[in-house]
Amino acid sequence: MPSKQRKPTLAVWKFASCDGCQLSLLDCEDELLQVAGAVQIANFLEASSAVLPGPYDLSLVEGSITTPHDAERIQAIRKNSRFLVTIGACATAGGIQALRNFADVEEFTRIVYAKPEYIKTLKHSTPISEHVKVDFELRGCPINKGQLLEVISAFLHKRRPNIPRHSVCLECKARDTVCVMVAQGTPCLGPVTQAGCGAICPAYQRGCYGCFGPQENPNTVALSAWWTLLGVGEAAQQRAFRTYNAGARAFSKEAERHG
Repeated sequence: MPSKQRKPTLAVWKFASCDGCQLSLLDCEDELLQVAGAVQIANFLEASSAVLPGPYDLSLVEGSITTPHDAERIQAIRKNSRFLVTIGACATAGGIQALRNFADVEEFTRIVYAKPEYIKTLKHSTPISEHVKVDFELRGCPINKGQLLEVISAFLHKRRPNIPRHSVCLECKARDTVCVMVAQGTPCLGPVTQAGCGAICPAYQRGCYGCFGPQENPNTVALSAWWTLLGVGEAAQQRAFRTYNAGARAFSKEAERHG
């Protein structure tokens, strides 16, 4: 009889994050059964305490590096992974916790903790790619579960994931949403933000908050000039670029211009 073919092994790892991107995988529901049929889930503590030893064929990494221990742990995970994909704003851009990059972390720990000497933390929150080689980055806060399934499917079929790099503006046009900046004068980060959310906020008459990070070659300077015409002050513009993807290079650079 022919030998049973081994399924590729999948591992999911958590660093500094809210777990929301791991929950996106669990939220796949029916599709998750198909994923479980195609791969062997070897390490996914959010879903099961059962852990199989590596090496792993595909590692999904959520969260940013914020401690010396995490900086060592990601090196071990990289060595034990054939392909490594980072998922979410924390893993790809440092996350909301990257706001520490623009402040005094030691002052924060003194204010928050009774015994700050026990806190072992780094001054900066950094994306995984600043520490190890990353084979693909999937953006979003949280990620789009359909895009996550596309990434896993692409890995199984040995092709590059088909993830759009255009802006949220195209998603607005695709769903016939009238531009909130043109029609209502509402500040919106959609023109410089990568698509993936389905343009949810503009569909509800709100500006985009930039959850999926900068699109490919974003013209943030032109957008800021438009915001200035709408009456948005320098401090408000800096704050807009310093949210979930504050550590993303394009957004970080634009925020500095308004400091």
